[in-house]
Amino acid sequence: MPLRVPSETGASIQGPAATLIYDDWYPALRTERLRPDKLTKATLLDIPLVLGRRSDGRVFALRDNCPHRGIPLSVGWFDGHRVTCRYHGWEFEPCSGQCTLIPSLTQADKLDATRIYATAFRCEERDGHAWVFVPSPGSGKRSPGAQPPAPELAKFGPRYRTAHLSADLPCNVDHGIIGLMDPAHGPFVHQAWWWRSRTSIREKTKRFEPIPEGFRMSAHAPSANSAPYRLLGVYGQPVETTIDFVLPNRRTEINRCGDKWFSSLTTVTPVTGSTCRIDVVGAWNVLYHVPFFTPIARFFGARFVRQDQETMIQQAEGLRHNPSLMLIDDADKPAKWYFALKQARLDGTKKHPMDGPVELHWRS
Repeated sequence: MPLRVPSETGASIQGPAATLIYDDWYPALRTERLRPDKLTKATLLDIPLVLGRRSDGRVFALRDNCPHRGIPLSVGWFDGHRVTCRYHGWEFEPCSGQCTLIPSLTQADKLDATRIYATAFRCEERDGHAWVFVPSPGSGKRSPGAQPPAPELAKFGPRYRTAHLSADLPCNVDHGIIGLMDPAHGPFVHQAWWWRSRTSIREKTKRFEPIPEGFRMSAHAPSANSAPYRLLGVYGQPVETTIDFVLPNRRTEINRCGDKWFSSLTTVTPVTGSTCRIDVVGAWNVLYHVPFFTPIARFFGARFVRQDQETMIQQAEGLRHNPSLMLIDDADKPAKWYFALKQARLDGTKKHPMDGPVELHWRS
């Protein structure tokens, strides 16, 4: 079962909105919430969605508006095959959005119902998420060949365990993402005996290299002052970590120790222009036979995510006053790369801010 970290305070506090990136995949919700006879609502990039699972198992996502009079389709009915609008009974095939029936039509009408479409989005199931491809507003239908494949967590063998965490953040996606990649907040936000403390701060040197629409923290030995990474040391082999960030919102971390591994995919998804959601899905084959390891990992993982969430809530209190902000070198260099990559995507230039590999230094 996945674990959602609730926002206990400050839910109504929101900072300024961010410019959103379209023409890419975003995780809408966990697919365990989808049933063959149930419609479930979600919001991505300020777009109201209704999702479900057909009787054949395929997941779908429609804009949550009937093209006739705009009433939410989510208040209608779904029988596993067709979505029916509760206002006038129009029926839609949910994966294509094609209208299959308008009950009010008579033999005298010349309207071909099948030429009418509700707005359907490409939707794929990966790692327990319903990923939705969100095209640019007004771009119309795009051929599947023009779209990249839906993201998927890297796995390195047939036997593994998985877990998922999620938390709502009252800040825009930009602040969520640069918080996600920030290397210097750990000893202050995540103080704990099982992670690290202020007294454990030491200088770090990491090598970064450009990758398409992102950057990579090159393979390195993980931080010795973080207890979770030291767990891999029980196997008596060197541990190697690689961390990638790729637009629009994906951080992938892979830890290898011989044939033992742990990987995670973390996304910060814009729900609206000024709010976002962080999702973490992990897979591993380390300590595979240790009883209760998965619930223990979920417990500590939830505490870790909650600490980030509480910090973002506190930050949102300050951001709503639109203060002047700054980014420094080297600890904030990844944040600068992110903003440059995002602007290049928005401008259509695809110009990469990194000319080649570079070493960054900071203390954490």
